[in-house]
Amino acid sequence: MMTSFAAIALLLTSTAALAQRTVEVTLPSKTLHGHLIVIFSKDDKSEPRMQMDEQYQSAQGFGVDVGLDGAASAATVNIDAKTFGYPLRSLPEIPAGDYFVQGVFNVYEEFHLGNGKTVWLPPDKGEGQHWNRKPGNPYNKPVKVHFDPKSSAPIKLTLDAFLPEMKGTPQDPEVIAANPATSRWLKYMRFKSEKLSRFWGRDTYLGAWVLLPDGFDEHPNAKYPLVVWQDHFSYGMKPTFTAAPPTGDAVPRLVSGYRFFQDWTTGRLPRVIMLYVQNQNPYYDDSYVVDSANVGPYGSAVNEELIPAVEAQFRGIGAGWARATAGGSTGGWEALATQIFYPDNYNGAYGACPDPVDFHAYQNIDLYNDTNAFVRHGDFGSVPIAADRKPDGSILANTGDEFAFEQVLGTHGRSTEQWMIWQAVFSPQGADGYPAPVLDPITGVIDKKVVQYWQDHYDLAAILQRDWPTLGPKLEGKLHVAVGDGDTYFLNNAVHLLQTQLDSTRNPHSDATFQYGPGMPHCYVGGPSEYTMQQNSANWAQRLLPMMTEHMIKTAPAGADVKSWVY
Repeated sequence: MMTSFAAIALLLTSTAALAQRTVEVTLPSKTLHGHLIVIFSKDDKSEPRMQMDEQYQSAQGFGVDVGLDGAASAATVNIDAKTFGYPLRSLPEIPAGDYFVQGVFNVYEEFHLGNGKTVWLPPDKGEGQHWNRKPGNPYNKPVKVHFDPKSSAPIKLTLDAFLPEMKGTPQDPEVIAANPATSRWLKYMRFKSEKLSRFWGRDTYLGAWVLLPDGFDEHPNAKYPLVVWQDHFSYGMKPTFTAAPPTGDAVPRLVSGYRFFQDWTTGRLPRVIMLYVQNQNPYYDDSYVVDSANVGPYGSAVNEELIPAVEAQFRGIGAGWARATAGGSTGGWEALATQIFYPDNYNGAYGACPDPVDFHAYQNIDLYNDTNAFVRHGDFGSVPIAADRKPDGSILANTGDEFAFEQVLGTHGRSTEQWMIWQAVFSPQGADGYPAPVLDPITGVIDKKVVQYWQDHYDLAAILQRDWPTLGPKLEGKLHVAVGDGDTYFLNNAVHLLQTQLDSTRNPHSDATFQYGPGMPHCYVGGPSEYTMQQNSANWAQRLLPMMTEHMIKTAPAGADVKSWVY
């Protein structure tokens, strides 16, 4: 029989549990489908929705699905002790104090895929797949509250505002393309892809920024090589192309962009067509430009539909010897993958700080030999697996926290962030229509069957090793890689593994070039010690274009047009 003391203790414990604080969020409609994210920040230097990221300085976030995959929608949603959070995992862990609190509802739509599956995903609305800026997403203006985890009074938020549309803003492609200072050279295409439309079960478009060479109109008989610039979603052309002279306090990107504009428009650079593709999708701001079971046939769409259309409209030469591709980070991986998967279609790939090119170094995870992605265990001790660092080795984030961050932003691989787009691109499709998880986002346990699929289809080092007898001869003179040895995301590790493998090749022996920046962070692109793509992407393009075209002319087949575009 329970003593009176024990009964009182149990009652007090139960009462305390019931008294734990909640956040009650009122939605603008009880028929919304999507994912609610509630953010706590300590300051109001920017809105809380802009303060969440994957590193330890992040604001606190909580996320919950609403009305998805058979669940009922609701007019109000509660964030409570059971709601998954990051960096702290639950609401009661937040220390008592004053906070700025904001909710954002990322609206999803139902996609009826071409293969018969139905999935709920966040469509891109022209913003490049960012939940905290997506036009039409309901949110509330930040409110300042005093939070006491033991209080029973709920914090009440009402999502009574909507993130603004982009039409007519400086980010609107039509506004950018109409800029009289640059419109002579910079064109924008919105291209409907039949391949992608069939996959997604709805009309699906690619955006294409096309930078035309100096003298394009004055030389109507000239045809030009094509350089495909790979990168994350951008509202305009990358590298930066700006006619505005920089002011004294201009950031390096704008300074280099103005120099690039001057050189491009005065004939100081080789005359080529530069193409930058917007290929954002329901999983991320970029597709990785390969054919994927979950993201769709973006490799085929870009290389077999879009590029021929661009070359036909803007007088491209339209041959593999007269194409090259380049990019950094995501774009670095894309440049190398494009050259490897379409070896006859391109004549050079220049990849800087590429995403993991060998899954023995999936950032800092060895997918083949590790059993857990978050921690390595010894007989008596264990160590967390680092994800981000400073060049001096200071750790900024661990993998377990980064996966928690993405889980807060979206379940079933719908975070629209880095780890989940890799999973969406590289994984087979699961029975539920969503990407098969390569690892458990809560525990970190790795699924080796999914890893095998990744190895067979997207591990670039494994593919080169497996297919070298046929790929090797087609890649001579075409692979060029640069990375900083202090890369923020440990991407240099995979590059070193790739070089070791290619250095051992025979028949032919690979002539791929590798360049390392001692102590340099993400995204080192070769050259002077301060040469990082974040600051000098336009300068990098200025340095690459002469190398690309010189190689094209040197390797052009007999009778090829190597003169009409050289004027």
